[in-house]
Amino acid sequence: MKLTYIFHSGFVLETNNCILVFDYWHDPSDVMKNYVNPSGSKHIYVFASHFHPDHFTKRIFEWRDDNPFSEYTYILSKDILKHRRALKEDADVWMARGAVWKDGNITVVATGSNDSGVSWIVEVEGKRIFHAGDLCNWYSRFLAEDPVPEWIESDEFGRINPLYEEKRFLGELKDIRKITDTFDLVMFPIDGRIGNGYTLGARQFVDRFKVGMLVPMHFVMSGFESAWRMKPFCQEKSIPFWCIDKEGAYITL
Repeated sequence: MKLTYIFHSGFVLETNNCILVFDYWHDPSDVMKNYVNPSGSKHIYVFASHFHPDHFTKRIFEWRDDNPFSEYTYILSKDILKHRRALKEDADVWMARGAVWKDGNITVVATGSNDSGVSWIVEVEGKRIFHAGDLCNWYSRFLAEDPVPEWIESDEFGRINPLYEEKRFLGELKDIRKITDTFDLVMFPIDGRIGNGYTLGARQFVDRFKVGMLVPMHFVMSGFESAWRMKPFCQEKSIPFWCIDKEGAYITL
C-alpha cells in the first residue's frame, strides 16, 4: 500500500486493487493528477468526513468527468447533505454514525466524532484503516489549568465546558473500541493551534488502541514540525510515526 499526503487532513491510499481518497481540500503539489487521468483503471473511493470546508469541496465530483474510465464511489457523511453542501444524487453512499457499507473491495464503518460528521474505519485487503476526521480532544489546553475552568468562552464555538468536551471525546473512543481495538494505520489530528497539550487527543487514542502506524494530520496552520511532537510518545509504545515534511510526500506500508 502507498499512502500519500495531500494537504491538511487529505490523503490518498493506493492498494493493489483500489484507491481511497480521504478529506480532499487543497492539493498544492497536484497529487491527484496521478490518479485522476484517462489512463487510470483502479476503483476510486472518495471519502468526506464532514461538511467543514477544510474537509470537503465539491471539486471532488469533477473527477468523474476528468477520468471516465475509472469507477468512482463517493462515500460522504450525512451532515454534508444536512448542511446543503451537496445534493443527494452527488454521492453514492451517505453515512451517519453507526452505519456500515461494503462492496467487493472495502468495508466501511462510520464511527463517531465529537465535532461534526463522522470518523471512518475502512477494511481493505486485510488492513484496517482509521481516519479520524475532526475527532480529537480539542480543548485539552484548558484541562491543565488548576482548577479546570467549568466554562470557557470560545469565539468560534461559544460557551464550552472543557471537562464535558473531553468526556465526549473519550466516549467516542470507547464506542470505537466496541468495534475494534486494533488498527494497521491511523490518521489523526495533531494540531498545534489547540495550544499546550495539543498531542493529548492522539496520546489518549494510542493509549486505548493497538496502532500499526500513526500519521498526523490537521496541522497545516501550525507547521509540519509541530506534528512531529507526537513522535516521542509513539516511540514509547513502539508505534511507527510518519514525520510528514511536505505536501506530496508518501510512504509504502
